[in-house]
Amino acid sequence: MSFNENDIRPKNLMGGLAQEVEADRQWLVQQQDRFVEVGCPVCEAQGIACFEKKQIQYQRCPDCDTIFVNPRPPQEVLHEFYLQSRTYAYWNRHVFPASEATRADRIFRPRVDRVLEFCDRYHTATNSLLEIGAGFGTFCSVLAERNRFRRIIALEMTPDLAESCRTRGLEVIESPIESVELPEHSIDVIVSFETLEHLFSPIQFMQSCRRLLAPGGLLVLTCPSGHGFDVITLGTASDTVDHEHLNYLNPDSIKRLAGVAKIKLLEVVTPGALDADIVRNKVLDGSFSLEGQPWLKHILVDKWEAYGSMFQEFLASNMLSSHMWMVGTVDDAY
Repeated sequence: MSFNENDIRPKNLMGGLAQEVEADRQWLVQQQDRFVEVGCPVCEAQGIACFEKKQIQYQRCPDCDTIFVNPRPPQEVLHEFYLQSRTYAYWNRHVFPASEATRADRIFRPRVDRVLEFCDRYHTATNSLLEIGAGFGTFCSVLAERNRFRRIIALEMTPDLAESCRTRGLEVIESPIESVELPEHSIDVIVSFETLEHLFSPIQFMQSCRRLLAPGGLLVLTCPSGHGFDVITLGTASDTVDHEHLNYLNPDSIKRLAGVAKIKLLEVVTPGALDADIVRNKVLDGSFSLEGQPWLKHILVDKWEAYGSMFQEFLASNMLSSHMWMVGTVDDAY
């Protein structure tokens, strides 16, 4: 199903969001004396300075090519950040309600379909599913309509969003996955959409998922790819590159991360639909120039109606979209 950026991020609301995002960024920057130095979050190699954006330093791993924030806020600072976040309160009050129907139809129903396809493909039990970072609760609610899982749990740490999940009648856990109190190996499917990039330790996160997954259970994750077209093309002008996103993995490094966490990798895909549209919008609003890149201008501006959708399909089919999915499982022999 085709759609554009404005369908899920209404322009009339995004202006009001900007000041909340900036307030959150300033809060985080003020905590920089509490930041800590780290190696690559995937392979622990020492990073090489890559770029700076709005007082946040980014490095690139010379081994696995992961881009990561270093120094970065430790877990306790991140916990404080999301508890007080004005950005997420705004999304919860304004953006999510206004775009709920569109998001349900164009993002979450296809997302539910994809997860259920994975379950069918890998013959996975569907007794229980845990969503980490459930947000407004749309995925869990749409999934519940399908009557495939007997138990659906929404894990959400941001208080306003957790309350929104509760008002939908969802079972909610308001705790980090690393300290959640559920029996080991009790969950058939764990999903987490656009969470991995926010974490201090992606390895610890995946290890915690492994602890909860039943044998043969599925772990389904999505996150931005640092090798995605819009991220590489726009660089620091990319909205994906922001103060909240600490880790920018890629198709190769997420495979490596799964191996470190002893998750058996089943597949990695990049089925994104918005990369080209995002870059095009930056060009059209004057915030990014394609001067010196006549071929991209030809595709994204001059011949957009003719080539835009085909170009996006090319990106998605060749692991060049910044929207990346990983599917893994727990295998006792692994």
